[in-house]
Amino acid sequence: MPAPLLEMVGISKTFGSVKANDNVSLSLYPGDILGLLGENGAGKTTLMNVLFGVYTPDTGIIRINGKQVKIQNSADALRHGVGMVHQHFHLVPCHTVLENLMVGQKGRGGKLDRKSTLEAMRVVKDRFGLYVEPETLVSDLTVGEQQRLEIIKALVRGARALILDEPTSTLTPQETEGLFEAMRSMASEGMGVIFISHKLQEVQEITNRVVIMRKGKVTAELDNIEHVSRQELAELMCGHEITPPVKEPVTPKEVLLEFKDVSTPGFARSRLKGISFQLRAGEILGIAGVSGNGQRELAEIISGMLAPFSGSVEIRGKVMNRLSPRDVQKLGVGRIPEDRMEIGLIISLPLKDNMILPRVHEPRFNRKGVLLRRAIDAFVREQIEVFDIRTPSPDIRTGALSGGNLQKALLARELAWDPYILLADQPTRGLDVGAAQFVHEKFLELRKNGRGVILISEDLEELFALSDRIAVMYEGKINGIMPISEATVQRVGLLMAGMEEEVAA
Repeated sequence: MPAPLLEMVGISKTFGSVKANDNVSLSLYPGDILGLLGENGAGKTTLMNVLFGVYTPDTGIIRINGKQVKIQNSADALRHGVGMVHQHFHLVPCHTVLENLMVGQKGRGGKLDRKSTLEAMRVVKDRFGLYVEPETLVSDLTVGEQQRLEIIKALVRGARALILDEPTSTLTPQETEGLFEAMRSMASEGMGVIFISHKLQEVQEITNRVVIMRKGKVTAELDNIEHVSRQELAELMCGHEITPPVKEPVTPKEVLLEFKDVSTPGFARSRLKGISFQLRAGEILGIAGVSGNGQRELAEIISGMLAPFSGSVEIRGKVMNRLSPRDVQKLGVGRIPEDRMEIGLIISLPLKDNMILPRVHEPRFNRKGVLLRRAIDAFVREQIEVFDIRTPSPDIRTGALSGGNLQKALLARELAWDPYILLADQPTRGLDVGAAQFVHEKFLELRKNGRGVILISEDLEELFALSDRIAVMYEGKINGIMPISEATVQRVGLLMAGMEEEVAA
């Protein structure tokens, strides 16, 4: 075996009483595509942030090409050939592609070096097939193009080891395959790639080795990944057997939600342009599409945050002209928003306050403006037990919880009131397989009990597993809608990319 590109030896990192990394060692070799797997809170991101200079380890060393190095910031990491593409991109939307690539780079004679950057872009295109038009504004790029730009940025700066954190979470199937081709090209040229993902089928497809972490430690290393089943990977990650939820046959009943030729104002591709559909009781309607094609506007209308410019919306037979979020809530609509950290929860508040926040005005928790703390505590403790929210106390700061437990808290808050309609926007993004399974079971329970679920997701596997019908959004329109029995990944992927229904079919 060749000498490693990089080694992390005995890395430990503690935050307060939490040991995020506990004596972790990891090696990356030339030509490696290494999968890094683990539950939410297992320590993967902390370990990679140590490697990229975001955190300084308490103990342990890092070696690059056999030489011990000290990485104190991202500039140090890049200087040593380590690049990282984060799940949330670090780009300047109002600047061009070329300008973003030149940020932080030394120019010549105090001037930006456009010529050298363009030449570096050409080299990356020739070697790896990655290219974005240099004079395009970042704000005009698709999500897939922005991710491609982030990878180009790392490569232009000389990365030989590349960390990709959940890189396919917002890509179409076709964009994902393009990314995988680029990763294979990198490996063939002796680079190393660390691939963090909860999509186990992609891990099986693209990686040659896997390291699994649990509770801050490395618990397994697998070299022959092609001989390991997805079920085995899931169980190694979670430490227990994983049983997929059962989707029982259900006959949809009355219409709970109807959009009739709904449009919203504005000129962006995300504004809604005459969309129509129905959601029935006992049905999960999946909404597929690349981020930024109208899903957020759709969710905001259903939740009462945005009024249609034209057309009409009916919730349980009541026409929505201008309903507030509280009015919509009274009609039996629950919402799990896309961004749980910014919209769903106030992370600086205690968990128990967040879990009653939308209902704080109700007599159960409030008497003449005075909060009934005993009733609040009883409700929150009951939900923590029912939803297996792993927290040391209801009084803990919400932001201290892992992503999976934050999502469980949101579910508990919304499902405690037995909504007729649940709007779930990217409900399992970034969740490990165990936490995602828990969420899926709750959705199927709602469906079985005659409720309706709008499931907005960029995870096609999730949509295919749960949905009764799939509607595909593209540039603010529903580009196709079909029963799950007629849906294929290829067909949905083409519709997500803008192909017309008759072509995709």
